[in-house]
Amino acid sequence: MTRNLRLWPWYRFLRELIFWQAIWFLYIQAELSAAEAIAMYAIYDITTTLLEVPSGWLSDRWGRRPTLILSGAAALAAAVMQGAGGPFWWFALAQLLLGAHAAFASGTDSALLYESLAAEGREAEIERHELIGWRAGFAGLALSALVGGALARMDLSWAYWASALAFAGLTLITLLLREPPRAARLPEAAPPLAQIAKALRQPALLWLLALLILMYGFSHVPFVFGQPFILTTLADTALAAEAPVVSGAVTAAMMTVSLAVSLFAPRLRAAVGLTAMLLAAFALQVALPGALALATGPLAVLLLLTRMVPDALARPFLLARVQPLLPKDARATVLSMQSLIARLLFAATLWVAAASTTEIGQMPEADLRAVLGAYAIAGLVALVALALAARRLRLD
Repeated sequence: MTRNLRLWPWYRFLRELIFWQAIWFLYIQAELSAAEAIAMYAIYDITTTLLEVPSGWLSDRWGRRPTLILSGAAALAAAVMQGAGGPFWWFALAQLLLGAHAAFASGTDSALLYESLAAEGREAEIERHELIGWRAGFAGLALSALVGGALARMDLSWAYWASALAFAGLTLITLLLREPPRAARLPEAAPPLAQIAKALRQPALLWLLALLILMYGFSHVPFVFGQPFILTTLADTALAAEAPVVSGAVTAAMMTVSLAVSLFAPRLRAAVGLTAMLLAAFALQVALPGALALATGPLAVLLLLTRMVPDALARPFLLARVQPLLPKDARATVLSMQSLIARLLFAATLWVAAASTTEIGQMPEADLRAVLGAYAIAGLVALVALALAARRLRLD
């Protein structure tokens, strides 16, 4: 299993070489419209939602390695299709494949890591390796955002072709992985569904899964609306024509900041405790759309630098804390169920947002600020509920 551990950072690095991340809204908005750009992300989320639990079940039954191979191949096909361009249905089909990529990786990658460590009696190292993976991912996101923004200055589609090359490497990495051994089930062991039901009776697990669900959505709010925010903010400045480059630079800086935060995250966890750090991370997520809704001027773009800081402070520790609480015969299935609910909830909010804005051209500034403000208010309510529930739990 040492091969899997050596490949783990490279897998996470290549998977996050999403060169289009800083320009995808601008690209699709230019090809179609602002409403259709939002709808594209909703299609991606709904597809992932529909495949989440089936992919988790497949991973638990068929294996981690073949499931990740399918994920890499789907990502490669999606990047090629989007780079080639086409009508609405063509982009929608590419989003279906991109959703399949996310669904087949969701839960399976963390399960492969945990089981690879468990096979060598090294389960206690899960937090460290999750952090290594997240740092590699942040590095990939930072590099690809900067390069993708520069490529987009020449042609927006070039960012998709660069990701196609990265995803070809990702597929190769998945082919080199080894299937981790899993302990044979005892004859008297409960069936997977019974194990899931038993696991979900743990209040700590339910709280952690709820936080994962909410943090997924609030992490993606600035991802979806950050690009139109940059475009709107720079509209009356000398940088208006450089929105793709600015977006790429901001995203690269965002990931660099998050990478730096992840370096001292373990010390912060030890100092304040897991519960306090998780709630503080979610509070930062909730505050960002609220701040963006109120901010004005080019300097407001700098607020986006904090987008991934909450993930750096929370997600590796969340996944590491959840893994020991999961049933061994349905580990990926439970994580897929959590991701399914998160994506479904966020996709529903995107459909509402898409219905509230224009179907032609760019998203108006008033619509953008109203949507961001609504997310902030809903997040504040959720934060209070989580904080009250955490008082009765012992997570540290």
